[in-house]
Amino acid sequence: MTDIDDLLAAYDQQMRGTPPHPPAGVTYEQDGPLLRIVGQFRGFVSAPRDVGVRGGELDQLIIRQRDYFAARGEAVEWKTRGHDQPADLTERLRAAGFVPEEQETVLIGLAKDMTAAPALPSGVTLRQVTDDGDMRRIAAMESVVWGQDWSWLGDDLIARVSAAPDQIAVMVAEADGEVVSAAWLVFREGTEFAGLWGGSTLPAWRGRGIYRALVAARAELAVARDVRFLHVDASDDSAPILRRLGFRSVTTTTPYVWSPPQS
Repeated sequence: MTDIDDLLAAYDQQMRGTPPHPPAGVTYEQDGPLLRIVGQFRGFVSAPRDVGVRGGELDQLIIRQRDYFAARGEAVEWKTRGHDQPADLTERLRAAGFVPEEQETVLIGLAKDMTAAPALPSGVTLRQVTDDGDMRRIAAMESVVWGQDWSWLGDDLIARVSAAPDQIAVMVAEADGEVVSAAWLVFREGTEFAGLWGGSTLPAWRGRGIYRALVAARAELAVARDVRFLHVDASDDSAPILRRLGFRSVTTTTPYVWSPPQS
């Protein structure tokens, strides 16, 4: 496979721009070097590898994002990567009230190498879904996994499928009619990449090959569309599985989130 430096360069060049096909109600805005996404369950800010400003100018850029979403009464996530510049970016985000969430590992693998599927547990089936009701079932499963209200995810998946049904493939693993895991593949037009997202599994069904089967099923869809690379922001639980499959770690990513004060 391409070496790590080349993979990281391709990731920075191809995966950090403006995503195509915003869902209904979602808008993209530029503020200098930043992409600001408005209309999701919380705001989102993405920057190039080097944001291009330093010191007080960077502080003002950060404060503008915080204050923009504060005026809307919304939280906002600034997505950072471990190799971002300047080196004091995260320190300045913290100073502006942004709080880091869990760090994940960015992994990249060749789609063609990820299609070998393990045997599923007896009674478990995989299915690609498009119906709104299935998206709500996925959100309900995620709410159980995370112990939080993830109903927003159902709305998000419904909107994304509606906006560009050929750019996202949502899959569920089911047992006795219950969604026990779910994951989706997001294509990125004009690039060599597609992204693997989701993958949460109910505790009773973990360690039984379902996550790996969902990776393989999505890799097959990617290969059919001539996608070269699969990209994952992986948790500490998922990263070892993906490395064993042949994915390679290229950097880390940490969301820095500002939330409105509680009234």
